[in-house]
Amino acid sequence: MQEILYDEVPSLDLELFYGGDKSKKDKFVQDLGSAYNNIGFVAIKNHFLSDDMQQRLYAAIKKFFSLPDEVKKKYERNDLAGQRGYVGKGKEHAKGRNTGDLKEFYHVGQELPETELKKEGYPANVWPAEVEEFKSVAVEVYKALEKTGTYMLRAIALYLNLPENYFDDKIRNGNSILRSIHYYPIDNPDAVPADAVRAAEHGDINLITLLMGASADGLQVLRRDGKWIPITALPEQLVVNVGDMLERLTNKTLKSTIHRVVNPPRELMNTPRFSIPFFMHPRSEMSLSALPQCITQDNPKRWDDITAGEFLDQRLAEIGLKKK
Repeated sequence: MQEILYDEVPSLDLELFYGGDKSKKDKFVQDLGSAYNNIGFVAIKNHFLSDDMQQRLYAAIKKFFSLPDEVKKKYERNDLAGQRGYVGKGKEHAKGRNTGDLKEFYHVGQELPETELKKEGYPANVWPAEVEEFKSVAVEVYKALEKTGTYMLRAIALYLNLPENYFDDKIRNGNSILRSIHYYPIDNPDAVPADAVRAAEHGDINLITLLMGASADGLQVLRRDGKWIPITALPEQLVVNVGDMLERLTNKTLKSTIHRVVNPPRELMNTPRFSIPFFMHPRSEMSLSALPQCITQDNPKRWDDITAGEFLDQRLAEIGLKKK
């Protein structure tokens, strides 16, 4: 396939995939595959997350992050490796770095009955009493993004010459995370480490990431030729990118693209930025062994076999959220 150097993220219409017209569906699959081969990101419209849901969730998280640090810390669960509840400022760093990112965040996972959580091996969600509306809107957004991600993975399956529903049972009650991020204002830039950034360059751990529009600019993606380009989504779009698990499953046929969130100009370091990605994970027992059709003479098997759960544990240790 001929490489295309995009100057911006390609825009696609998800309705072409689920709308019932086979020729449009096939074109969507091929356009998605081309984008994921070349830049690893697409902007999607006609997904299942409404503007009202987005606005209500942003309002709730802004309310939470405006609370005093000592109140927020009540919801920090270090025993859960940061997988539920609040994670404090500078706790997470990119793989291969020691300097913490200039952010704090809140994690929401599957909201299931206690018996189901126990069966799946997931911890219960942690909900802040100070923001009563957070639970209902977060669960609503989680389900809408999970539904959107299911359709995206069906399109990816077809592109890989797999059955359309290949991922369905692997993501049912998957270990997905809704992460609300606050890149907090820095009043004195000289007081933070010189190499500290909002989010250092990294690839996402999961299968795919679905990102709603952020409150400010700053997200950049590393193009194949080494140039960083800005990522901006229109209000009605979600940006959806390939994660490391999907890269591993496809033996790098689909590439997890490196991205980062850069600091604003020094005079704007005292302004906050909010962002809400949905990290779509499969069930922990899913094998990430390379698909046979993705192993060729020109592309020999790159990695040892591993499950999604094992891979997640490995990466959580590498980014500072889990003790090795």
